[in-house]
Amino acid sequence: MVIATVNPATGETIQTFNALTDAEVEIKLKLAQQTFTQYQLTSLLERAQWLRQAAVILENDREHLAALATLEMGKTYTSAIAEVEKCALVCRYYAEHGARFLADIPVSTDGSKSWVRFEPIGIVLAVMPWNFPYWQVFRFAAPALMAGNVGLLKHASNVPQCALAIEEVLQRAGFMSGVFQTLLIPAKKVSNLVADPRVKAVTLTGSEPAGRQVASTAGQYLKKAVLELGGSDPFIVLDSANVEQAVSTAVKARMLNNGQSCIAAKRFIVTEKIATPFEKAFVAKFQGLKVGNPMDPATDLGPLATPQILDDLEKQVQESLQKGATLLTGGYRITTLSGNYYEPTILTNIPKDSPAYAEELFGPVASLFRVRNVEDAIQLANDTAFGLGSSAWTQDTEEQQLLIEKLQVGSVFINGMVKSDPRLPFGGTKNSGYGRELSVQGMHEFVNIKTVWMQ
Repeated sequence: MVIATVNPATGETIQTFNALTDAEVEIKLKLAQQTFTQYQLTSLLERAQWLRQAAVILENDREHLAALATLEMGKTYTSAIAEVEKCALVCRYYAEHGARFLADIPVSTDGSKSWVRFEPIGIVLAVMPWNFPYWQVFRFAAPALMAGNVGLLKHASNVPQCALAIEEVLQRAGFMSGVFQTLLIPAKKVSNLVADPRVKAVTLTGSEPAGRQVASTAGQYLKKAVLELGGSDPFIVLDSANVEQAVSTAVKARMLNNGQSCIAAKRFIVTEKIATPFEKAFVAKFQGLKVGNPMDPATDLGPLATPQILDDLEKQVQESLQKGATLLTGGYRITTLSGNYYEPTILTNIPKDSPAYAEELFGPVASLFRVRNVEDAIQLANDTAFGLGSSAWTQDTEEQQLLIEKLQVGSVFINGMVKSDPRLPFGGTKNSGYGRELSVQGMHEFVNIKTVWMQ
């Protein structure tokens, strides 16, 4: 893919960028390694101050940064503002709590003194996606930099200006110039970076194929990897649920980021008793969504990020229909608008051999299923290769406990929408990846957890 800003709302190429040469990448690697030897000696207080300053800059520049994200990947301007503000939040979170997360932990043993110590490991490579061009990066960068590591960012090729803006924000905040660097390079260069002995670990958020490739290379060189991959999150609604509230949240959960989010609800599993009123309200709300210019505050749904994503989604829907799925609303690309627009779509009566049953649909398409009870709902929810998040709606405490215990996912949200929160670890199981981001667990992914024992 060419490294370029292409407005997904119009198809216009705004700016193209030259990929770094191998020699230029080498210069950045050397700088990162040299900087780490100095940066690891800085105090936690200094790092916290720089993170707090980054938060201030993010908030002060939120309008510019948000407009940049909307221009490059099509998310609504309103949601882009919220994303930038969330990045400021995660910076402040680790500035406040990072020292406690990294503090020595004393342990009673047969020695006179024993403890667990946390040390930075060096250069961490971050391979990040376009769908949350700031948040995905900052939720890695804030804990990694607070821990004393340095970062290299290989961002998606369609958000180069966002990638460069992140580096600028961190430098303006006071971090040394080599602490965080953006590499404008094609995806084919990632394996060489992972293999480089100066790079100590890699984190990737993206597709399952990309994750498998990075994990394979990291494994070959015995390097730590954290992978946050795709998802086909279930949204389960049981008999005792508040249907009105569940429907309202279901629409938000499916249309998050124009439907292009790993943790967006994608499979809506509803018990027969309430399925008809849920379906009727769900369809009505989908049909009432305003699709259009993502810069317009009244817009609910903007364009998909690239023409390829639009083509893939359309193919998945049409194949599902050909195999017997029923179309309740939508089902087609919007040709009256220039850009990568697709109608809000709901499918039901979905055959097991269709894409809408087994694959991740990365766009504004919901798969709606009917089941008899909580046991059937859990069985259907788990009948997927993915295991990222889940949302379940019930007032029955026994059902709540059963869902918490039996759903094969990285997170269970009861009567609420799945979201990432700096206070809670985030990640998945099965083909949704491994490792965790955020909270104390995310910070400890990229440190040397050292045991110290003294006689």
